[in-house]
Amino acid sequence: MRIIVDIGHPAHVHLFRHFAGEMSSAGNHVLFTLREKENEILLTETFGLSYVSVGRHYRSAAGKALGLLLSVIRMLKVSRSYRPDLYLSHGSIIAALTSWLTRKPHISMEDTGNPEQVRLYLPFTEAVLTSNSFHRDYGRKQVRYNGFHELAYLHPSRFRADHEFRNKLNVPPEAKLVIVRFVSWSASHDRGMTGLSDKDKEEMVFNLSRKASVIISSEGSLPPPLEGFRYSLPPDTIHQALAAADLFIGEGATMASECAVLGTPAIYINPQSAGTIDEQAGFGLVFQFRAFKDSAAKIEEILAMKNPREFFGVARAAMLKEKIDLTGFLTWFIGEWPESLGLVRKDPGYQDRFRQAT
Repeated sequence: MRIIVDIGHPAHVHLFRHFAGEMSSAGNHVLFTLREKENEILLTETFGLSYVSVGRHYRSAAGKALGLLLSVIRMLKVSRSYRPDLYLSHGSIIAALTSWLTRKPHISMEDTGNPEQVRLYLPFTEAVLTSNSFHRDYGRKQVRYNGFHELAYLHPSRFRADHEFRNKLNVPPEAKLVIVRFVSWSASHDRGMTGLSDKDKEEMVFNLSRKASVIISSEGSLPPPLEGFRYSLPPDTIHQALAAADLFIGEGATMASECAVLGTPAIYINPQSAGTIDEQAGFGLVFQFRAFKDSAAKIEEILAMKNPREFFGVARAAMLKEKIDLTGFLTWFIGEWPESLGLVRKDPGYQDRFRQAT
């Protein structure tokens, strides 16, 4: 089987990289297509993934429309030479349109549910894979699985924490480590919303730095006084940093969910709701607040704990016991397509065989 995996965000490289490895080991061929955005090329090269760039990333509405057209044209050129049997993505309109034009199936994963994006790709998509906790209903095309996207690469069968990683971050043994995440608020589902101001960011980080070692992961530029806190190690190591942290505070749902899967308590500062975050909050691993000022008491409570990772590790173990190894499920689902779709529709419990001892 020949598969094109279209990437729209650096997190999607992590989402599909183990799948690509397993499919390739079984004799299949996987090609990643991407736009030149953030660390996508760097990550694909770091993990040794075959890829082709189909354009640059545009920020304006007009630029996004032009970029969509150009990327579809380039994707068609790639498809003519690569001749894929199937397209796989995380809600990619480009992959969906190209699949329709080439008369090949497109399978999408989804966890954000941006209505504008879904309306465009859903008509050209055969199946949409979502978590059981996902709020939206896409009808007969939807396949629900018992897990989270982040379990595709952070499930214990895929990820091993480096217990010496704090030394690489120069964090003293007795210090608490806090990872702070700022997002750019430029995604389509963020339209009309803004995050913390530069002044608020500075106040938050400097207050935290009096009580803990603070490291910042940021999609965009930082106020000059905060540049010294920026994460300086290669981007493919960020999950080791999250696994080593005592607390995460951030505006991004993906990184908050990654921390929950790793057993690191997460303060999620964002007014937008998400099914994954809601479920992880039910396990006591994520705490959502609309504004940073509302989270102060919970931050103080967690930082005052003697060993927060041990405490939240119990909640993590309970959560993982219920969830599947998503990469294992996805590899089976794509490898056995289209029979797999009929099977999971008939027997949703079939996925339980991908639940592994943790």
